Amino acid sequence: MGSGFAKKKKQAKQLQQQFAQMQEDLKNKEVIGSAGSGLVEITMNGEHQVKKVSIKKDCIDPEDPEGLEDLIQAAFNNANEQLGDQNMSGMPDMDINSLLGGLGGGASPF
Repeated sequence: MGSGFAKKKKQAKQLQQQFAQMQEDLKNKEVIGSAGSGLVEITMNGEHQVKKVSIKKDCIDPEDPEGLEDLIQAAFNNANEQLGDQNMSGMPDMDINSLLGGLGGGASPF
């Protein structure tokens, strides 16, 4: 059991280090979500914090604030979607089942 457990512990430590690096990378990542062919752009970092909002004067209509609201919402959603896609593509390949394989065994109690 000793060497198998040591191997699992080492794998868990490696995963922990990979996730720590991913979190650090997220802080530095930025995406730009846009809507209305670039009329509204939202710059967001990897922690989903909005860093900048850019609105072209062409889409500011005092008679139609809902139109601008829709563009802002669409740009925000576009930025979030880009982050989700990038974050999933950056996930390390891992097999959690093999990592946990010898640590409890048996069927799930649920």
